[in-house]
Amino acid sequence: MYIPEDFNEVRTEEIERIIREFPLACVVANTPEGLIAAHLPLIIKGDDYLIGHIAKNNNMSSLIERDQEVMCIFRGDDAYVSAKDYPQKEAKNKKVPTWNYQVVHVYGTIRFYNDKRSRLAATGFLTKQIERDLHGEEAWRMADAPLDYIMDQIEEITAFDVTITKVLAKSKIGQNDSKEETATVIENLEKRDEAGMAQTMRKWLGDVGKA
Repeated sequence: MYIPEDFNEVRTEEIERIIREFPLACVVANTPEGLIAAHLPLIIKGDDYLIGHIAKNNNMSSLIERDQEVMCIFRGDDAYVSAKDYPQKEAKNKKVPTWNYQVVHVYGTIRFYNDKRSRLAATGFLTKQIERDLHGEEAWRMADAPLDYIMDQIEEITAFDVTITKVLAKSKIGQNDSKEETATVIENLEKRDEAGMAQTMRKWLGDVGKA
């Protein structure tokens, strides 16, 4: 991934936030049949692993070799920025449209597990974290469903983990613009209901102001 120095995201807490808040990753691998990709929710465990599962009928597990390298792409908020979103007096027609976005590429080696314990653990870990982030104390728990139903469901999946070897992250959120320009872009994004990117830019602008 091409990352200009200004857009290189090195804040660990921000990288982890993107992965946590946007868990649906695109998992890409090279196989004898060519490149394959699957869109799968993944949860980070500690600093070392991503945990997930695929449908039993997904042939991804048979195409990818044990400990093969894969890339997991997490896309954060994004928004189109019009040239008209900048302060017009300062812009003087010297601004062009662009696209602001955040993305994280996680590289690692993948292993699949078909034993009942691993499938149950992966499902439980994934469900617990996402439900907790969404509903807090009112989160749905696997124990809320009949045990035999849960066991039938996990028979239809294959668990896997990705041992992380490298992380590249990019935040293109107006770092090459002035603070005044960024503030005006934020206001215009908020007017268009692009609250996610506006909030991300506002946090970065606040951090810059404290520096």
